[in-house]
Amino acid sequence: MSEPLNDTINRQLQHRTIRYFTDEALSQETLTQLVAVAQHTATSHYLQSFSVLSITDRHLRGQIAAIAKQPYINQNGHLFVFVADQRRAAVIAKQAGVSETHLGSTDKFIQAVSDAVLAAQNVVNAAESLGLGTVLLGSILNDPRQLISLLGLPQLTFPVLGLIVGHPAQTPQEKPRLPEAAVHFENRYALLEPLALADYDQVIHDYYATRDTNRREETFTARIARFAQVLPEKRGELQAAIREQGFLAE
Repeated sequence: MSEPLNDTINRQLQHRTIRYFTDEALSQETLTQLVAVAQHTATSHYLQSFSVLSITDRHLRGQIAAIAKQPYINQNGHLFVFVADQRRAAVIAKQAGVSETHLGSTDKFIQAVSDAVLAAQNVVNAAESLGLGTVLLGSILNDPRQLISLLGLPQLTFPVLGLIVGHPAQTPQEKPRLPEAAVHFENRYALLEPLALADYDQVIHDYYATRDTNRREETFTARIARFAQVLPEKRGELQAAIREQGFLAE
């Protein structure tokens, strides 16, 4: 007999992406708690190489929504942007008399991105424990240079993810995940080819065909094949934008 799931695991297994929120604002106490959770996330080498921006300017939020091509971003809920940040470390090193650093290296960039992503996910977990809804936004990078300019991001910083947190105004169905055998291996990478995903494709087809909103005809493998061929125009500028911010310097 399997043990019952604890509240935390059960909540994570029931995760839903929420895109529509009520007009009830988050309290200052909740915002403070969520930022504190972000700050207490595991961090590479204890460098704490990320920053969090709260986007409260409505015009700026509208510009970010336009970059993302997702109008709901400019509606309700609180919008955060998580930033990979080695700028703070560079300032500290300079104050300590260090003239040359490796803070622009690929290594330090990956560390900072990891810190930012982990912090964002920690905030998601915390928010959902409070009965709030969340949506993570990779779409803010549809035009990385414009976003960097809008946010006034200096050298050695880079935007990683947006996150909206708010009081849910919808209850979407759960999106089925891949079978464990397709993602979990022991000791060595062991993806079987060809992948036997016919059953999962049928599950996804049924999910899209019967869900409450935005019904459509689609399977998982068709979706992957489509996305594998498409690179939005400005997304092709990501590497250049990262280098312009002082990273990947080797």
